[in-house]
Amino acid sequence: MAMGVMKGRRRSRSGRRAPMAEINVTPFVDVMLVLLIIFMVTAPLLASGVPVDLPESRANPLDQTPDQITVAIDERGFVYIDDALVERGALPEALDALNMADVADKPLVNLRADRSIDWGRAMAVMGELNRAGFTSISLVTTGSAEEP
Repeated sequence: MAMGVMKGRRRSRSGRRAPMAEINVTPFVDVMLVLLIIFMVTAPLLASGVPVDLPESRANPLDQTPDQITVAIDERGFVYIDDALVERGALPEALDALNMADVADKPLVNLRADRSIDWGRAMAVMGELNRAGFTSISLVTTGSAEEP
């Protein structure tokens, strides 16, 4: 009778248990889910580093493609190209420094302008972008549920 109870469990000669061949993946899955949540929360924060109070619009969202340039105008009228501050009067040189003259299809420019700036300032920046050959310009806004 005692032999029947011990039949299902194997013991080595030294009396220790045999190594377990199963891997518990629950802690691994838990860590992966926590990392996924962290990346989901931080990814939208990494999209733009210049704080701009965007106007609202009911326009369709833009496709996110890797060959885009972001130009931002903050509430004081300072211009940023991909989070780098451009000194006043140096926008033409900064656009020329992007070295896109030999590229036939220039990348899309996303223009993010604060709602409190003068409309003429945004038009001046758009004019410089057009002069530099960037003819595909998208105006970035926040979503709005209200009709105008």
